[in-house]
Amino acid sequence: METNAPLAQFLLAAPHSGAGKTTVTLGLLRALRNRGLGVQPFKCGPDFIDPLHHTTAAGRPSINLDQYMMSPDHIRQLYHRYTTDADVAITEGVMGLFDGSVKREGSSADMAALLQLPVILILNAKAMAYSAAALLYGLRNFDPALRIAGVIFNFVNTDTHYRLLREAAEDAGVTALGHLPVNNELHIPSRHLGLDTADAGAAIAAAARHIEAHLDLDAILAATRSARTSTSPIQPGNPRTNAIPSLPPSEAVGSPRGDKTIFVARDAAFHFLYRENLRMLERYGSIRFFSPLSDPHLPGKGNLLYLPGGYPELYLEQLSANTSLLRDIRAFAGNGGRILAECGGMMFLGHSITDEAGKAWPAVGLLDLGTTIKEKRLSLGYRTLTLDGQGLKGHEFHYSQFTAPPADPNPNITVCNARGQEVPAPVFYQRNLFASYMHFYWGESTGPLESWLAS
Repeated sequence: METNAPLAQFLLAAPHSGAGKTTVTLGLLRALRNRGLGVQPFKCGPDFIDPLHHTTAAGRPSINLDQYMMSPDHIRQLYHRYTTDADVAITEGVMGLFDGSVKREGSSADMAALLQLPVILILNAKAMAYSAAALLYGLRNFDPALRIAGVIFNFVNTDTHYRLLREAAEDAGVTALGHLPVNNELHIPSRHLGLDTADAGAAIAAAARHIEAHLDLDAILAATRSARTSTSPIQPGNPRTNAIPSLPPSEAVGSPRGDKTIFVARDAAFHFLYRENLRMLERYGSIRFFSPLSDPHLPGKGNLLYLPGGYPELYLEQLSANTSLLRDIRAFAGNGGRILAECGGMMFLGHSITDEAGKAWPAVGLLDLGTTIKEKRLSLGYRTLTLDGQGLKGHEFHYSQFTAPPADPNPNITVCNARGQEVPAPVFYQRNLFASYMHFYWGESTGPLESWLAS
């Protein structure tokens, strides 16, 4: 149900990573939810892990907002759609406030400007006193169009220390909204999570208690209330009632519009999913979730199999032992079924995945490639794939590598980074297979995938 009441909304940002943005975000989400408020979370950038925790904390699906992968209009429409029935909207920034893919492009500051959100800064003040004034002054005045609603000082253990910091903030023209002491209960697991973990749940509850004990929530809400935007939603629906983590594996996200049956892998090994990607897939048919870790077979007859990224390298023994499912996937492809695979999903389609100890575990065997995590090397960055004049945007983030360079699978495809420079990123694009190391966002437009998915 839509409401015309003012919306408390803000973006949480910091001068740099490691200041505690995620912990504060999770604590605020849960603390405000504990008050009975509808709290809608968002995450700047392509990250999959923080939104999973956001969803656990808020009880509503967290939505990625990314200015490289999405158009400004699409971002505005998503923001409106998911805040229509919310009382509070909290957007967690990415990296430092002005850190973008190219200089400040796509930064948290740019997102705040696009959505006209006030910014609350999180400052790691553990070893800082009056120098905070210079830092806050710079952040406040670097872009005068940004509205800095206040600052929360993190890792501050004494009232005396906070008094010095509050004076520094006042001299910089920034409102001090409180301080948080160090709390060892607040370690949030950041990797290898599945959809939820007991440890993450306990840490979120502890973060909420910490926030409630030390911050004035009423003051934060009062400082960030504003009128709602008038952007029209892109699709009807109530985000309160269909959060992805609460769905049983056999249920679809919403009402199907096409006649295809789409299998989507989702478990602790494969769970890097953008909610809007799933909504786009529903244009082609109904979604049925399954678990490659525990289901011995694909869930019936289908037309499309989607293997998203995740952490298959942590479950190699279980995945390799599920031989009946491996056979089902090979048979699915052999019978003309289409397979869309990203990062960990692509690794799973190879003949083997080698673990950190150097042992190669058999995988599906559809692709003539092997991958390894024995010698980790980070591949990171935004990517644009171009095929037949159409583009599809996404990103890479993985430590695994090919055991040997695969043959050029499709010379008609080019892949470029955020600066427009071509990068080596093999893409397997065939009549019934699309696979690469990249995670793509197609929630706005399927681009070169449109005819492939529709046929």
